[in-house]
Amino acid sequence: MNQRDPEGQLLPVRIDTTSNGEFEPKPLESHSLAANELAQQWAGENARRTGTSRRAFMISLAGAASTLLAFNHMNALAGKTGGSFELPREAALEEAAAAETLGGKEFIFDIQGHYVNPEGDWVRKLPPGRRPLQFNNPCIVDAPKDSLDYLQCLRADEFIKDVFLDSDTDMMVLSFVPSSRDAEPLTIEEADQTRRIIDAMEGDHRLMLHGRVNPNQPGDLEDMERLASAFPIAAWKTYTQWGPDGQGFFMTDDAGEALIARARALGVRNIAIHKGLSFGPKSYQHSLCSDIGAAARRHPDINFIIYHAGYDVNVKEEAFTPGRGKSAGIDVLCQSLIDNKVPRNANVYAELGSTWRFLMRDPDQAAHLLGKLIRYCGENNVLWGTDSIWYGSPQDQIQAFRAFQISAEFQQRYAYPALSRELKAKIFGLNATKPYGVSAKEVLLRAGADKVSTRKRDYLEQPDPSFTTYGPKTRAEFLHLRRRQGGEFS
Repeated sequence: MNQRDPEGQLLPVRIDTTSNGEFEPKPLESHSLAANELAQQWAGENARRTGTSRRAFMISLAGAASTLLAFNHMNALAGKTGGSFELPREAALEEAAAAETLGGKEFIFDIQGHYVNPEGDWVRKLPPGRRPLQFNNPCIVDAPKDSLDYLQCLRADEFIKDVFLDSDTDMMVLSFVPSSRDAEPLTIEEADQTRRIIDAMEGDHRLMLHGRVNPNQPGDLEDMERLASAFPIAAWKTYTQWGPDGQGFFMTDDAGEALIARARALGVRNIAIHKGLSFGPKSYQHSLCSDIGAAARRHPDINFIIYHAGYDVNVKEEAFTPGRGKSAGIDVLCQSLIDNKVPRNANVYAELGSTWRFLMRDPDQAAHLLGKLIRYCGENNVLWGTDSIWYGSPQDQIQAFRAFQISAEFQQRYAYPALSRELKAKIFGLNATKPYGVSAKEVLLRAGADKVSTRKRDYLEQPDPSFTTYGPKTRAEFLHLRRRQGGEFS
Protein backbone atom coordinates (compact mmCIF):
# COMPACT_ATOMS: atom_id res chain seq x y z
CA MET A 1 0.00 0.00 0.00
CA ASN A 2 1.24 3.48 -0.78
CA GLN A 3 2.54 5.01 2.43
CA ARG A 4 1.83 8.47 1.11
CA ASP A 5 -1.89 7.75 1.02
CA PRO A 6 -2.46 4.71 3.26
CA GLU A 7 -6.18 5.36 3.77
CA GLY A 8 -7.04 6.27 0.20
CA GLN A 9 -7.96 9.85 1.03
CA LEU A 10 -6.39 11.42 -2.07
CA LEU A 11 -8.75 11.55 -5.04
CA PRO A 12 -7.65 9.80 -8.26
CA VAL A 13 -8.64 12.90 -10.28
CA ARG A 14 -7.25 16.01 -8.67
CA ILE A 15 -8.86 19.41 -8.82
CA ASP A 16 -6.79 21.53 -6.46
CA THR A 17 -4.69 24.69 -6.32
CA THR A 18 -1.41 23.14 -7.53
CA SER A 19 0.57 25.30 -9.96
CA ASN A 20 3.45 24.41 -12.27
CA GLY A 21 5.41 27.29 -10.71
CA GLU A 22 4.69 29.61 -13.63
CA PHE A 23 1.47 31.07 -12.25
CA GLU A 24 0.24 31.90 -8.80
CA PRO A 25 -2.01 29.17 -7.36
CA LYS A 26 -5.66 30.14 -7.56
CA PRO A 27 -8.16 29.29 -4.80
CA LEU A 28 -10.89 26.85 -5.77
CA GLU A 29 -14.37 28.20 -6.27
CA SER A 30 -17.14 26.96 -4.01
CA HIS A 31 -18.50 24.47 -6.54
CA SER A 32 -15.07 22.83 -6.89
CA LEU A 33 -14.62 22.61 -3.13
CA ALA A 34 -18.07 21.06 -2.87
CA ALA A 35 -17.24 18.68 -5.72
CA ASN A 36 -14.16 17.41 -3.91
CA GLU A 37 -16.18 16.89 -0.73
CA LEU A 38 -18.87 15.00 -2.61
CA ALA A 39 -16.27 12.89 -4.40
CA GLN A 40 -14.78 11.89 -1.05
CA GLN A 41 -18.24 10.99 0.26
CA TRP A 42 -19.13 8.94 -2.80
CA ALA A 43 -15.76 7.17 -2.69
CA GLY A 44 -16.49 5.85 0.77
CA GLU A 45 -20.02 4.83 -0.11
CA ASN A 46 -19.07 3.18 -3.41
CA ALA A 47 -16.14 1.35 -1.85
CA ARG A 48 -18.53 -0.21 0.65
CA ARG A 49 -21.05 -1.03 -2.07
CA THR A 50 -18.39 -2.79 -4.14
CA GLY A 51 -16.94 -4.59 -1.13
CA THR A 52 -13.45 -3.15 -1.53
CA SER A 53 -11.18 -1.06 0.63
CA ARG A 54 -11.24 2.67 0.08
CA ARG A 55 -7.68 2.59 -1.28
CA ALA A 56 -8.47 -0.27 -3.69
CA PHE A 57 -11.55 1.58 -4.91
CA MET A 58 -9.60 4.79 -5.45
CA ILE A 59 -7.05 3.13 -7.73
CA SER A 60 -9.72 1.42 -9.83
CA LEU A 61 -11.28 2.91 -12.94
CA ALA A 62 -14.57 2.97 -11.06
CA GLY A 63 -12.91 5.22 -8.48
CA ALA A 64 -11.90 7.69 -11.18
CA ALA A 65 -15.41 7.51 -12.70
CA SER A 66 -17.03 8.09 -9.30
CA THR A 67 -14.87 11.19 -8.83
CA LEU A 68 -15.69 12.62 -12.26
CA LEU A 69 -19.40 11.98 -11.75
CA ALA A 70 -19.24 13.90 -8.45
CA PHE A 71 -17.63 16.80 -10.31
CA ASN A 72 -20.44 16.66 -12.88
CA HIS A 73 -23.07 16.80 -10.16
CA MET A 74 -21.68 19.91 -8.49
CA ASN A 75 -20.87 21.64 -11.81
CA ALA A 76 -24.49 21.17 -12.88
CA LEU A 77 -25.74 22.62 -9.60
CA ALA A 78 -23.45 25.61 -10.21
CA GLY A 79 -25.08 26.17 -13.63
CA LYS A 80 -22.10 25.02 -15.70
CA THR A 81 -23.61 23.99 -19.06
CA GLY A 82 -20.64 24.15 -21.43
CA GLY A 83 -19.40 20.62 -20.99
CA SER A 84 -19.28 17.59 -18.74
CA PHE A 85 -17.55 14.29 -18.16
CA GLU A 86 -19.69 11.84 -20.10
CA LEU A 87 -19.95 8.63 -18.09
CA PRO A 88 -22.87 6.31 -17.32
CA ARG A 89 -23.90 6.27 -13.66
CA GLU A 90 -23.02 2.59 -13.37
CA ALA A 91 -19.38 3.44 -14.14
CA ALA A 92 -19.00 4.47 -10.49
CA LEU A 93 -19.59 0.86 -9.43
CA GLU A 94 -18.74 -1.29 -12.42
CA GLU A 95 -15.17 -1.50 -13.70
CA ALA A 96 -16.25 -2.61 -17.16
CA ALA A 97 -18.61 0.35 -17.55
CA ALA A 98 -15.86 2.76 -16.42
CA ALA A 99 -13.38 1.17 -18.83
CA GLU A 100 -15.63 1.94 -21.80
CA THR A 101 -14.70 5.62 -21.41
CA LEU A 102 -11.62 5.80 -19.21
CA GLY A 103 -9.67 2.81 -20.52
CA GLY A 104 -8.81 4.06 -24.00
CA LYS A 105 -6.02 2.72 -26.21
CA GLU A 106 -4.97 5.94 -27.94
CA PHE A 107 -1.38 6.79 -28.81
CA ILE A 108 -0.53 9.36 -26.13
CA PHE A 109 2.35 11.70 -26.91
CA ASP A 110 2.79 14.23 -24.09
CA ILE A 111 4.92 17.06 -25.44
CA GLN A 112 5.54 18.77 -22.10
CA GLY A 113 7.08 16.90 -19.19
CA HIS A 114 9.33 18.14 -16.38
CA TYR A 115 11.41 16.97 -13.47
CA VAL A 116 14.36 18.42 -11.55
CA ASN A 117 17.68 17.12 -10.28
CA PRO A 118 17.59 17.32 -6.45
CA GLU A 119 21.37 16.95 -6.22
CA GLY A 120 22.26 19.40 -8.99
CA ASP A 121 24.65 22.34 -8.80
CA TRP A 122 21.70 24.72 -8.79
CA VAL A 123 20.72 23.49 -5.29
CA ARG A 124 24.20 23.89 -3.85
CA LYS A 125 24.40 27.43 -5.19
CA LEU A 126 21.17 28.54 -3.55
CA PRO A 127 21.57 30.89 -0.55
CA PRO A 128 19.50 29.83 2.50
CA GLY A 129 16.91 32.52 1.85
CA ARG A 130 16.24 31.13 -1.60
CA ARG A 131 15.87 27.50 -0.71
CA PRO A 132 12.54 26.11 -1.90
CA LEU A 133 9.83 25.49 0.64
CA GLN A 134 8.68 21.96 1.31
CA PHE A 135 5.46 22.10 -0.66
CA ASN A 136 2.44 20.75 1.10
CA ASN A 137 2.42 17.23 -0.32
CA PRO A 138 2.70 13.86 1.41
CA CYS A 139 5.75 12.68 -0.54
CA ILE A 140 7.92 13.73 2.41
CA VAL A 141 6.44 13.56 5.90
CA ASP A 142 7.35 16.12 8.57
CA ALA A 143 10.06 17.83 6.52
CA PRO A 144 11.19 21.21 7.92
CA LYS A 145 9.82 24.25 6.17
CA ASP A 146 13.12 25.17 4.50
CA SER A 147 13.91 21.59 3.56
CA LEU A 148 14.96 20.56 0.08
CA ASP A 149 13.81 17.00 0.76
CA TYR A 150 10.62 17.40 -1.25
CA LEU A 151 12.77 17.64 -4.38
CA GLN A 152 13.24 13.89 -4.07
CA CYS A 153 9.63 13.69 -5.28
CA LEU A 154 10.67 15.34 -8.55
CA ARG A 155 13.71 13.22 -9.39
CA ALA A 156 14.15 11.06 -12.48
CA ASP A 157 12.97 7.74 -11.02
CA GLU A 158 9.73 9.29 -9.76
CA PHE A 159 9.29 10.88 -13.19
CA ILE A 160 9.64 7.50 -14.91
CA LYS A 161 7.16 5.86 -12.51
CA ASP A 162 4.57 8.63 -12.68
CA VAL A 163 4.70 9.00 -16.44
CA PHE A 164 5.42 5.55 -17.88
CA LEU A 165 4.02 3.20 -15.21
CA ASP A 166 1.14 5.09 -13.59
CA SER A 167 -0.20 6.66 -16.78
CA ASP A 168 -1.08 5.60 -20.31
CA THR A 169 1.56 7.93 -21.77
CA ASP A 170 3.51 6.29 -24.60
CA MET A 171 5.93 9.08 -25.39
CA MET A 172 7.01 12.41 -23.88
CA VAL A 173 9.08 15.47 -24.63
CA LEU A 174 11.19 16.52 -21.67
CA SER A 175 11.17 20.29 -21.34
CA PHE A 176 12.83 22.96 -19.21
CA VAL A 177 11.90 25.90 -16.99
CA PRO A 178 13.23 29.43 -17.50
CA SER A 179 16.47 30.10 -15.65
CA SER A 180 19.81 31.79 -15.86
CA ARG A 181 22.54 29.71 -17.43
CA ASP A 182 24.22 28.91 -14.10
CA ALA A 183 21.06 28.05 -12.14
CA GLU A 184 19.16 25.46 -14.17
CA PRO A 185 17.02 23.09 -12.04
CA LEU A 186 17.63 20.55 -14.80
CA THR A 187 20.52 20.75 -17.24
CA ILE A 188 20.47 19.28 -20.72
CA GLU A 189 23.16 16.81 -19.61
CA GLU A 190 21.00 15.58 -16.72
CA ALA A 191 17.91 15.34 -18.95
CA ASP A 192 19.90 13.32 -21.44
CA GLN A 193 20.94 10.92 -18.67
CA THR A 194 17.26 10.14 -18.06
CA ARG A 195 16.73 9.63 -21.78
CA ARG A 196 19.62 7.17 -21.70
CA ILE A 197 18.09 5.32 -18.73
CA ILE A 198 14.94 4.80 -20.75
CA ASP A 199 17.01 3.94 -23.83
CA ALA A 200 18.67 1.18 -21.80
CA MET A 201 15.19 -0.25 -21.22
CA GLU A 202 14.81 -0.45 -25.02
CA GLY A 203 12.66 2.65 -24.85
CA ASP A 204 14.73 4.92 -27.06
CA HIS A 205 11.58 5.95 -28.89
CA ARG A 206 9.82 7.15 -25.71
CA LEU A 207 11.58 10.33 -24.56
CA MET A 208 12.57 13.37 -26.63
CA LEU A 209 14.43 16.49 -25.52
CA HIS A 210 14.00 20.22 -25.83
CA GLY A 211 16.94 22.57 -25.93
CA ARG A 212 16.37 25.59 -23.70
CA VAL A 213 17.30 28.88 -25.35
CA ASN A 214 16.47 32.48 -24.55
CA PRO A 215 17.98 34.72 -27.24
CA ASN A 216 17.94 37.74 -24.90
CA GLN A 217 20.36 36.00 -22.52
CA PRO A 218 24.08 36.21 -23.34
CA GLY A 219 25.44 32.87 -24.46
CA ASP A 220 22.20 31.10 -25.33
CA LEU A 221 22.21 31.73 -29.09
CA GLU A 222 25.85 30.76 -29.29
CA ASP A 223 25.17 27.54 -27.35
CA MET A 224 22.50 26.32 -29.76
CA GLU A 225 25.10 24.75 -32.06
CA ARG A 226 26.59 22.72 -29.19
CA LEU A 227 23.13 21.55 -28.10
CA ALA A 228 22.13 20.53 -31.61
CA SER A 229 25.37 18.64 -32.24
CA ALA A 230 25.72 16.93 -28.83
CA PHE A 231 22.10 16.03 -28.07
CA PRO A 232 19.04 14.80 -30.01
CA ILE A 233 17.21 18.12 -29.77
CA ALA A 234 13.63 17.80 -31.04
CA ALA A 235 12.64 21.45 -30.49
CA TRP A 236 13.90 24.67 -28.96
CA LYS A 237 12.11 25.86 -25.81
CA THR A 238 11.95 29.58 -25.17
CA TYR A 239 10.14 31.97 -22.83
CA THR A 240 9.34 35.29 -24.47
CA GLN A 241 8.43 36.99 -21.17
CA TRP A 242 11.62 35.91 -19.43
CA GLY A 243 14.99 37.63 -19.36
CA PRO A 244 17.94 37.91 -16.99
CA ASP A 245 16.97 41.56 -16.41
CA GLY A 246 13.24 40.89 -16.37
CA GLN A 247 12.70 42.12 -19.94
CA GLY A 248 11.28 39.75 -22.50
CA PHE A 249 11.14 39.80 -26.29
CA PHE A 250 8.80 39.18 -29.20
CA MET A 251 9.33 36.52 -31.85
CA THR A 252 9.15 39.34 -34.40
CA ASP A 253 11.89 41.56 -32.95
CA ASP A 254 15.65 41.18 -33.34
CA ALA A 255 16.05 38.57 -30.58
CA GLY A 256 13.19 36.45 -31.89
CA GLU A 257 14.38 36.67 -35.47
CA ALA A 258 17.88 35.66 -34.38
CA LEU A 259 16.47 32.58 -32.66
CA ILE A 260 14.46 31.61 -35.74
CA ALA A 261 17.48 32.07 -38.02
CA ARG A 262 19.68 29.89 -35.79
CA ALA A 263 16.98 27.21 -35.55
CA ARG A 264 16.67 27.10 -39.33
CA ALA A 265 20.43 26.98 -39.84
CA LEU A 266 20.78 24.09 -37.39
CA GLY A 267 17.94 22.11 -38.96
CA VAL A 268 15.72 21.99 -35.85
CA ARG A 269 12.67 23.89 -37.01
CA ASN A 270 10.34 23.37 -34.03
CA ILE A 271 10.26 26.33 -31.66
CA ALA A 272 8.24 25.72 -28.50
CA ILE A 273 7.23 29.10 -27.07
CA HIS A 274 5.84 29.70 -23.60
CA LYS A 275 2.86 32.01 -23.99
CA GLY A 276 0.22 32.87 -21.43
CA LEU A 277 0.65 31.90 -17.76
CA SER A 278 2.25 35.29 -17.29
CA PHE A 279 5.06 35.86 -14.80
CA GLY A 280 3.54 39.12 -13.55
CA PRO A 281 3.12 42.70 -14.79
CA LYS A 282 6.76 43.22 -15.77
CA SER A 283 7.14 42.52 -19.49
CA TYR A 284 3.57 41.16 -19.47
CA GLN A 285 3.06 42.15 -23.11
CA HIS A 286 5.63 39.54 -24.14
CA SER A 287 3.48 36.76 -22.65
CA LEU A 288 0.73 37.51 -25.18
CA CYS A 289 0.38 35.76 -28.53
CA SER A 290 0.10 39.00 -30.51
CA ASP A 291 3.41 38.28 -32.30
CA ILE A 292 2.69 34.67 -33.28
CA GLY A 293 0.60 35.22 -36.40
CA ALA A 294 3.17 37.61 -37.91
CA ALA A 295 6.08 35.29 -37.08
CA ALA A 296 4.27 32.31 -38.59
CA ARG A 297 3.44 34.26 -41.76
CA ARG A 298 7.05 35.41 -42.16
CA HIS A 299 8.46 31.93 -41.59
CA PRO A 300 6.14 29.25 -43.01
CA ASP A 301 8.93 26.64 -42.77
CA ILE A 302 9.13 26.97 -38.96
CA ASN A 303 6.71 25.23 -36.60
CA PHE A 304 5.60 27.55 -33.81
CA ILE A 305 4.36 25.39 -30.94
CA ILE A 306 2.56 27.60 -28.45
CA TYR A 307 2.98 26.07 -25.03
CA HIS A 308 -0.05 26.58 -22.76
CA ALA A 309 -1.81 27.84 -25.92
CA GLY A 310 -1.56 31.41 -24.63
CA TYR A 311 -3.92 30.71 -21.73
CA ASP A 312 -3.88 33.13 -18.79
CA VAL A 313 -5.41 31.96 -15.50
CA ASN A 314 -6.48 35.54 -14.78
CA VAL A 315 -8.55 35.79 -17.97
CA LYS A 316 -11.94 34.09 -18.16
CA GLU A 317 -12.28 32.18 -21.42
CA GLU A 318 -15.55 32.93 -23.18
CA ALA A 319 -16.87 32.98 -26.73
CA PHE A 320 -14.65 34.75 -29.27
CA THR A 321 -15.88 37.25 -31.86
CA PRO A 322 -13.22 38.19 -34.43
CA GLY A 323 -12.25 41.83 -34.05
CA ARG A 324 -13.87 42.09 -30.63
CA GLY A 325 -12.02 39.53 -28.57
CA LYS A 326 -10.28 40.05 -25.27
CA SER A 327 -6.85 41.64 -25.04
CA ALA A 328 -5.39 38.62 -23.25
CA GLY A 329 -5.79 34.86 -23.22
CA ILE A 330 -6.69 32.58 -26.12
CA ASP A 331 -8.51 35.32 -28.03
CA VAL A 332 -5.19 37.06 -28.72
CA LEU A 333 -3.85 33.95 -30.42
CA CYS A 334 -7.02 33.52 -32.48
CA GLN A 335 -7.01 37.18 -33.56
CA SER A 336 -3.30 37.11 -34.43
CA LEU A 337 -3.86 34.16 -36.75
CA ILE A 338 -6.84 35.89 -38.38
CA ASP A 339 -5.05 39.23 -38.82
CA ASN A 340 -2.07 37.56 -40.46
CA LYS A 341 -4.13 35.17 -42.58
CA VAL A 342 -2.47 32.09 -41.09
CA PRO A 343 -4.71 29.20 -42.16
CA ARG A 344 -5.96 26.44 -39.93
CA ASN A 345 -3.69 23.39 -39.64
CA ALA A 346 -0.68 25.39 -40.86
CA ASN A 347 2.49 26.04 -38.83
CA VAL A 348 1.00 27.24 -35.52
CA TYR A 349 0.27 24.56 -32.93
CA ALA A 350 -1.48 25.04 -29.57
CA GLU A 351 -0.27 22.90 -26.64
CA LEU A 352 -2.42 22.14 -23.58
CA GLY A 353 0.12 21.74 -20.75
CA SER A 354 -1.25 23.18 -17.46
CA THR A 355 -4.09 24.73 -19.49
CA TRP A 356 -6.28 21.62 -19.63
CA ARG A 357 -5.33 20.69 -16.08
CA PHE A 358 -6.38 24.10 -14.73
CA LEU A 359 -9.63 24.16 -16.68
CA MET A 360 -10.70 20.71 -15.51
CA ARG A 361 -12.25 22.74 -12.67
CA ASP A 362 -14.48 24.78 -15.02
CA PRO A 363 -16.27 22.94 -17.86
CA ASP A 364 -17.59 26.17 -19.40
CA GLN A 365 -14.13 27.68 -19.84
CA ALA A 366 -12.73 24.31 -20.91
CA ALA A 367 -15.35 24.04 -23.65
CA HIS A 368 -14.67 27.58 -24.90
CA LEU A 369 -10.92 27.09 -24.92
CA LEU A 370 -10.95 23.75 -26.73
CA GLY A 371 -13.62 24.92 -29.14
CA LYS A 372 -11.70 28.07 -30.06
CA LEU A 373 -8.36 26.30 -30.50
CA ILE A 374 -9.87 23.66 -32.75
CA ARG A 375 -11.69 26.29 -34.83
CA TYR A 376 -8.78 28.69 -35.33
CA CYS A 377 -5.61 26.59 -35.01
CA GLY A 378 -7.22 23.53 -36.56
CA GLU A 379 -8.24 20.05 -35.52
CA ASN A 380 -4.77 18.80 -36.53
CA ASN A 381 -2.87 21.46 -34.60
CA VAL A 382 -4.00 21.09 -30.99
CA LEU A 383 -1.37 19.08 -29.09
CA TRP A 384 -1.45 17.14 -25.83
CA GLY A 385 0.76 18.22 -22.96
CA THR A 386 0.36 17.93 -19.19
CA ASP A 387 3.27 19.77 -17.50
CA SER A 388 3.80 16.69 -15.37
CA ILE A 389 5.28 15.79 -13.00
CA TRP A 390 4.46 19.12 -11.32
CA TYR A 391 0.93 17.69 -11.12
CA GLY A 392 2.04 14.15 -10.35
CA SER A 393 1.14 11.40 -12.75
CA PRO A 394 -0.72 12.71 -15.81
CA GLN A 395 -3.18 9.82 -15.71
CA ASP A 396 -5.98 11.87 -14.17
CA GLN A 397 -5.64 14.49 -16.90
CA ILE A 398 -5.82 11.71 -19.49
CA GLN A 399 -8.92 10.17 -17.92
CA ALA A 400 -10.69 13.52 -17.57
CA PHE A 401 -10.01 14.39 -21.22
CA ARG A 402 -11.22 10.99 -22.39
CA ALA A 403 -14.52 11.65 -20.64
CA PHE A 404 -14.95 15.35 -21.42
CA GLN A 405 -17.48 16.50 -23.99
CA ILE A 406 -18.49 19.97 -25.15
CA SER A 407 -22.22 20.25 -24.60
CA ALA A 408 -24.71 20.18 -27.45
CA GLU A 409 -25.76 23.68 -26.37
CA PHE A 410 -22.25 25.09 -26.81
CA GLN A 411 -21.73 23.19 -30.04
CA GLN A 412 -24.84 24.78 -31.51
CA ARG A 413 -24.38 28.30 -30.09
CA TYR A 414 -20.68 28.69 -30.87
CA ALA A 415 -20.06 26.25 -33.76
CA TYR A 416 -17.70 24.18 -31.61
CA PRO A 417 -17.07 20.61 -32.73
CA ALA A 418 -18.08 17.54 -30.77
CA LEU A 419 -15.07 15.89 -29.17
CA SER A 420 -15.29 12.57 -30.95
CA ARG A 421 -12.98 9.67 -30.14
CA GLU A 422 -11.21 10.32 -33.42
CA LEU A 423 -10.63 13.99 -32.59
CA LYS A 424 -9.44 13.17 -29.09
CA ALA A 425 -7.03 10.60 -30.52
CA LYS A 426 -5.57 13.32 -32.74
CA ILE A 427 -5.11 15.67 -29.79
CA PHE A 428 -3.74 12.95 -27.52
CA GLY A 429 -0.86 12.17 -29.82
CA LEU A 430 -1.39 11.82 -33.53
CA ASN A 431 -1.23 15.58 -34.17
CA ALA A 432 2.20 15.91 -32.57
CA THR A 433 3.73 13.25 -34.79
CA LYS A 434 3.91 15.72 -37.69
CA PRO A 435 6.00 18.53 -36.17
CA TYR A 436 8.06 16.13 -34.06
CA GLY A 437 8.63 13.78 -36.99
CA VAL A 438 7.71 10.48 -35.38
CA SER A 439 5.67 7.51 -36.54
CA ALA A 440 2.92 6.57 -34.09
CA LYS A 441 2.74 3.11 -35.64
CA GLU A 442 6.45 2.54 -35.13
CA VAL A 443 6.38 3.87 -31.56
CA LEU A 444 3.50 1.63 -30.56
CA LEU A 445 5.03 -1.40 -32.27
CA ARG A 446 8.28 -0.97 -30.37
CA ALA A 447 6.57 0.06 -27.14
CA GLY A 448 4.64 -3.18 -27.04
CA ALA A 449 7.81 -5.20 -26.68
CA ASP A 450 10.32 -2.99 -24.85
CA LYS A 451 11.40 -3.38 -21.23
CA VAL A 452 9.37 -0.36 -20.19
CA SER A 453 6.17 -2.14 -21.22
CA THR A 454 7.33 -5.35 -19.56
CA ARG A 455 8.02 -3.48 -16.34
CA LYS A 456 4.64 -1.79 -16.60
CA ARG A 457 2.78 -5.08 -17.08
CA ASP A 458 4.43 -6.44 -13.94
CA TYR A 459 3.74 -3.22 -12.04
CA LEU A 460 0.04 -3.23 -12.97
CA GLU A 461 -0.39 -6.56 -11.20
CA GLN A 462 -0.20 -4.48 -8.01
CA PRO A 463 -0.35 -0.81 -9.02
CA ASP A 464 0.55 1.76 -6.40
CA PRO A 465 -0.19 5.28 -7.70
CA SER A 466 0.37 8.09 -5.23
CA PHE A 467 -2.17 10.65 -6.56
CA THR A 468 0.34 13.22 -5.29
CA THR A 469 0.89 16.65 -6.85
CA TYR A 470 4.26 18.34 -6.44
CA GLY A 471 3.98 21.97 -7.51
CA PRO A 472 3.34 24.97 -5.25
CA LYS A 473 -0.16 25.19 -3.80
CA THR A 474 -0.03 28.57 -2.03
CA ARG A 475 1.14 32.07 -2.87
CA ALA A 476 4.03 31.76 -0.38
CA GLU A 477 5.28 28.54 -1.96
CA PHE A 478 4.93 30.03 -5.43
CA LEU A 479 6.92 33.18 -4.60
CA HIS A 480 9.63 31.18 -2.89
CA LEU A 481 10.01 28.97 -5.95
CA ARG A 482 10.17 31.97 -8.25
CA ARG A 483 12.95 33.69 -6.30
CA ARG A 484 15.40 30.90 -6.93
CA GLN A 485 15.03 30.72 -10.73
CA GLY A 486 17.45 33.50 -11.60
CA GLY A 487 15.27 35.91 -13.56
CA GLU A 488 12.84 38.62 -12.49
CA PHE A 489 9.13 37.88 -12.49
CA SER A 490 7.44 40.63 -10.53
